Amino acid sequence: MLSAVIPIIQKLRSAGHEALLAGGCVRDHLLGREPKDYDVATSATPQQVIALFPGALTVGAHFGVVIVRQGSEQIEVATFRTDGSYKDGRHPESVTFSTAEEDAQRRDFTVNGLFHDPISGDIIDFVGGQSDLEKRLLRAIGDPSKRFDEDKLRLLRAVRFATTLGFEIDPLTWQAVCEHAPAIQSVSAERIRDELIKIFLHPNRVRGFDLLVDSGLMAQVLPEILVLKGVEQPPQWHPEGDVFIHTRLMISLLPEVVSEPLVLSVLLHDIAKPATFTVDETGRIRFNGHDKLGAEMTGEILRRLKFPNDVIEPTQVAVEHHMVFKDVKKMKKSTLKRMMARPTWADELALHRIDCLGSNGLLDNYEFMQAKAEEFSHEPLIPQPLINGRDLMALGWQAGKQLGAVLTEVQNAQLEGIISTKDEALTWLRTNHAQP
Repeated sequence: MLSAVIPIIQKLRSAGHEALLAGGCVRDHLLGREPKDYDVATSATPQQVIALFPGALTVGAHFGVVIVRQGSEQIEVATFRTDGSYKDGRHPESVTFSTAEEDAQRRDFTVNGLFHDPISGDIIDFVGGQSDLEKRLLRAIGDPSKRFDEDKLRLLRAVRFATTLGFEIDPLTWQAVCEHAPAIQSVSAERIRDELIKIFLHPNRVRGFDLLVDSGLMAQVLPEILVLKGVEQPPQWHPEGDVFIHTRLMISLLPEVVSEPLVLSVLLHDIAKPATFTVDETGRIRFNGHDKLGAEMTGEILRRLKFPNDVIEPTQVAVEHHMVFKDVKKMKKSTLKRMMARPTWADELALHRIDCLGSNGLLDNYEFMQAKAEEFSHEPLIPQPLINGRDLMALGWQAGKQLGAVLTEVQNAQLEGIISTKDEALTWLRTNHAQP
């Protein structure tokens, strides 16, 4: 992608304008990482950029941003600017086109305030970002409180960058994050969601979890997590401690690469334990129904954060079924096959494994299911039915719920290996069900 950016910079310079790489791509370059995208900062006004690059997209021209197409790539070209007041806590009311130095001062963190000349190789640093990169330090540019007051989303971005970069947070910056944490409520749920998922999808996610809790941001965006603190569990099954400790431990045990439903189901699988906590007559702690209630609560939480349905639904399925693994050795083959045929099965099994590792460490049910997966791998889990509704109606059955239930029974017999042909299915039907 850099090969698409350099011609843009050269063309801007040939027209007499200053043009440099800016922001995260410079940071990543200096850290030896491949940038996800490249942003260009320039002294050219949006109108001048558009004149040089016909067909450029002007969706952000009000803020000095133009999208330039270069082949199949789309490069963001932004005019150096200073920002006016931030009345909505997210966007400046106005912008004034300015210099590179003034542009650097309005950015969030020093490591994101660097410029790079990719032609000469020079780094232009007005904010001490290179020194902070060497120290692996995340520090707000200028007054941290002012930076966070301008754009409240920067509170979560501080946690995200500290997590994904593995940096420490400068003490004054951290103090400001903690003091301003309640202000995150003014940010849209969609933007909060996007930052949270970047934190939890990163391999260093447990650090992000801790920073969210310690800063007070977790109390604002996912208060249900803090309710898990102090909720005791049966020590014979959960020697690790309370539900909060168990959840945090599970997060730390996740593999580096995870799906959104898996990491969210780990985070939320026991979310209903506080609401279902009881102690029976023998003194044993129980959480009856926490799986079903947990699935409902998971849906409510994820909808509140504006997650899409294709994330919410599989996460709910995993939460709702995470307790069934205790019974897998007693299940019929047909039940196991139907369970394993669910599209969410891989994440459900992964959740169970991590649940065990984060508690008693017993993996016998997990290993049993792995053995079953091998046993069932030589044929489709759910083969084509041997008979269908038309076959039953030809025998005198009426369409309706009873017909559907009978077809399910016949298919279960097929899944159990009791029948394997249509004739066997019809014989089984006559034996087990009276003619209608």
